[in-house]
Amino acid sequence: MTDAAPLDAQSAFSGTREVDPRYRLDEAALDAWMRAHVSGYAGPLTMRQFKGGQSNPTYELVTPSAAYVLRRKPPGVLLPSAHAVDREFQVISALAAHGFPVAKPHALCLDETVIGSIFYVMDKVEGRIFWDLKLPGLTPVERRAVYEAQTDTLARLHAFDPAAIGLGDYGKAGNYFARQVGRWTKQYRASETEPVPAMDRLIAFLPDSLPPEGPSRIVHGDFRLDNMILAPDRAEVRAVLDWELSTLGDPMADFSYLLIAWAIPASLRNGLAGADLEALGIPSVEETVERYAAATGMRPANLDWLYAYNLFRLAAICQGIAGRVRDGTAASAHAKTMAAQVGPLSNAAWGFAKKAGA
Repeated sequence: MTDAAPLDAQSAFSGTREVDPRYRLDEAALDAWMRAHVSGYAGPLTMRQFKGGQSNPTYELVTPSAAYVLRRKPPGVLLPSAHAVDREFQVISALAAHGFPVAKPHALCLDETVIGSIFYVMDKVEGRIFWDLKLPGLTPVERRAVYEAQTDTLARLHAFDPAAIGLGDYGKAGNYFARQVGRWTKQYRASETEPVPAMDRLIAFLPDSLPPEGPSRIVHGDFRLDNMILAPDRAEVRAVLDWELSTLGDPMADFSYLLIAWAIPASLRNGLAGADLEALGIPSVEETVERYAAATGMRPANLDWLYAYNLFRLAAICQGIAGRVRDGTAASAHAKTMAAQVGPLSNAAWGFAKKAGA
């Protein structure tokens, strides 16, 4: 997603802060639950809130012998099907059991009386999170290695047969893009705060121009560099984070979402368009497509439509954040900045829709 250019994303989103008063937890109740459900846990615990995490409040729990991460559903009135931390726990549990890089999950709590909403606890994975796609401070060789590791990790995710790892019922089969366009249209309408003409045009165009159906795979839903923890000293993905939007679907949705960064202006922290990729050492779209295709045998057929879809979806997500700002339930200090992106994102999406035949 996009932010205003002056924001120093690395400092703004990295690390932790004091827990937002709106999201304070009952530490005694949590400590008792951890003792009963997390093997090896021993308090006392100290708690801080991660700066990142637009949607589900995320906490660092530190004890004398271990560090954990808690992800919770935010309190208050929420959009239907949003903030599904129980689904996050299900998918990372299955993937961890088959060696895919995720944080080790410990336990899920469906009892809302413990801290006020459902939550789960996983290991805290140490390493680097990169918030700026230009990767300032790295060499060209290091940048290329990071980008190749990112592509290889996505290809590895899409290689799983969902049924073979216990996720055959993790989502509906078929009509993925049709269902997603419908879902995000509903989410957008439920959060709508003012008319956005480009969104209205996209809502009319996208359902009537769907691409051919691809195979059913595990789709992360928000696969990007700042949702990964890399090893401190090399380009190894230690954990993929934030599985809230994951489901079964067309792998081209994930892959084209990753590629959208090359179409977003380099003036933004999550954009590469206009950057000197060769000088930076960052692979081009074509190189990334070839690397992914070599690993999976799959490649995108109509990138303009896929870009329009992904930008529409991002706009709908940002509109959801705008709705939470309105309702007072937004978890991030930067939520208002995110909400302001609905117009620019939808205009960019309509530009690609026109290239795709709208």
